[in-house]
Amino acid sequence: MKITVALGTRPEIVKLAPVVAALRAAGHDVRTIATGQHADPRLAGQFFADLGFFPDAAWQLPDDEGARVGALLSAGFAEFAARRADAVVVLGDTYTAPLVAMAARRFGIGVIHVEAGLRSANEKSMEEIHRRMMPALATVHFAPTTLAAECLRQEGVAPERIRVVGNPVIDAVVASGVSRVPWQQRSGVLLTAHRAGNVDDPRRLAELVALVRALGRRSPPVVFPVHPRTRSRLVAAGRFDELAHADGVRLVEPLPYRELLQTLAASRIVVTDSGGLQEEAAWLGVPVVVLRTTTPRWEGVRNGSAVLTGMDAARALDAAARLTDPAEAARIDALPCPYGDGRTGPRIAAALADPEFAGLIRPREPALGDGEPAFRAGELT
Repeated sequence: MKITVALGTRPEIVKLAPVVAALRAAGHDVRTIATGQHADPRLAGQFFADLGFFPDAAWQLPDDEGARVGALLSAGFAEFAARRADAVVVLGDTYTAPLVAMAARRFGIGVIHVEAGLRSANEKSMEEIHRRMMPALATVHFAPTTLAAECLRQEGVAPERIRVVGNPVIDAVVASGVSRVPWQQRSGVLLTAHRAGNVDDPRRLAELVALVRALGRRSPPVVFPVHPRTRSRLVAAGRFDELAHADGVRLVEPLPYRELLQTLAASRIVVTDSGGLQEEAAWLGVPVVVLRTTTPRWEGVRNGSAVLTGMDAARALDAAARLTDPAEAARIDALPCPYGDGRTGPRIAAALADPEFAGLIRPREPALGDGEPAFRAGELT
């Protein structure tokens, strides 16, 4: 097939790189597009270089969010008007996923959604809104876990359009060559925070500063790769220098992917509002304090390797202490990773080699007399 793969942000680059490799190895004609959501070279451009994976095309988007959304959709229309594909692959929940999917569907192109079915139930989250749009936009769905697949089925996605394949981020971790560090040999904290709901709110930003300083005193060293958004908010609030000189704290630029994984593997705990780090930590056996009140990755919460605290310094410190207790650290280290086994890319390629499944990708118009669709109870009044 001729397949176009759209990558918008740093996590999408990491997760889709092994999928692209598997699709090309299976003989598909794959075109990759960097949609420009992360224009900062520390978040996207350098990442492509680190992974040795360069896009075939790159879109330039304006800085204003509204203009960016409109430009992204327009670029999608122009792309698919000029180059028809048999299918388009999108991942996850950024603006890229629904907007590129909309453009593809406008031209009758099927949409393959990778990392489908995650749900946080957070009504204020734009990512959750994007996730809930995707069941209507995608024609086939690659779910990372059985829980994600069940969410899709409950929302009315036909079971035959869903395949559980794991999350390709685990493929990326395996490919990196970074392995687990025995839990007894780990030290310190890896901390990341970048979500607008956390760092754009002055009260929550102050909680973040308090948390970083407290962790620096209690569990040094704290390695804090500072996202550009977070840096700008800390500088504007006059708190960046305070953290830069805090005891036990090391502020660094966003790390190359392999270095980030090495830092994660060697840490006693990761404290983060990132989604991907929750998955990567599970593969490496590292406990996670999640600086959010909800998560679309409930598997870690269910098995106790991740604890939701919100951006609350006291709660986060308490959770970090409990998760790094030796008995608990040993238990978490022994848990199987619920997010995949490093073979997601080949599973996706194998699914597309199944004529029955691949036949579901292209949108079709029902034939006259196909019969009334099967609606769930309560959908019709």
